[in-house]
Amino acid sequence: MTRIPHFFSFIQTLKHILSHVGVTLLAVGIAFSLPTLAKFILFTWWPMMKDDSQLLMINEIVFAAVLVLLFNLLLGARQGRLSYRMNRLVSLVHVREEDNRFSRRIDRKLLDRITGTRDVSVMSVTGYDTFVSRRRNLHNVIDHSYELRVMLMNPYGAGAMRRMATLGDPAPLLDIYCQETAATIERLTALATAGKQVTLKFYEDPPFWNLIVTGEYVWVQYCHDGHELRSQPEYVFALQKDQPTQGLFSAFYVHFLNHWCDPGHPEYDFATHELIYRDSKGNEVKRRPFPPQAERSQHPGIVWLAG
Repeated sequence: MTRIPHFFSFIQTLKHILSHVGVTLLAVGIAFSLPTLAKFILFTWWPMMKDDSQLLMINEIVFAAVLVLLFNLLLGARQGRLSYRMNRLVSLVHVREEDNRFSRRIDRKLLDRITGTRDVSVMSVTGYDTFVSRRRNLHNVIDHSYELRVMLMNPYGAGAMRRMATLGDPAPLLDIYCQETAATIERLTALATAGKQVTLKFYEDPPFWNLIVTGEYVWVQYCHDGHELRSQPEYVFALQKDQPTQGLFSAFYVHFLNHWCDPGHPEYDFATHELIYRDSKGNEVKRRPFPPQAERSQHPGIVWLAG
């Protein structure tokens, strides 16, 4: 990711200086205006109010409304403080519910913090939005990483069939899943050819979490039955270096590692285009072509890498 750290630090420092200057000028202005305001209230405003009952009532109503407004502002500030404290406890740094201009701006600011990421870990359904499309804007992070560990759902497994059954007609969905998975494999093959250490595994269960671990940040989406993954909100949790056991980053990262180390998930061989099955000791026990030959003939429109 192209970035100038010194220039970025200078801009942040300048913002802090300007904010302190603004607060100081505001405090000085309030201090100098107090004597004038006090004279106005005592010698101009109150003599005019005390003999006019209607005007006095109007001012009382306005004053009551201002007090209610200030009270609501204080309650809102207190609630915001509590929300900030809770978000800090779970280390939640960003939530993206809709793809709008505000969310994209926050995404760019967050991506500016992700520098020097050595490895990226992904547990996804097809991985298309992460590696192929531009929806997540993680291409710079992926291109500048060294190691990629990817887990995708096997589109021909029983778990994928159960997932597609909750979304509608499985036939067109299977074609979409196969096409997106094939595109992701092609992208990962290109990254491996470029010199990156890429490992791809497949899981058979229905997807539960969509996880992307980029250094000290994890991007999380819940794979809700009956809803497309793209329609679900995305949460970003950060690792707290001073308290690594606090927050949800470690929980989701350990969840990924537990599935990654499970020997029941076969590894994809980019050279032979086969799934390698291993036992609990890591020894190879069998190989199967991916996709199966029967599935290749049933989906002739999908371009798979030749095995």
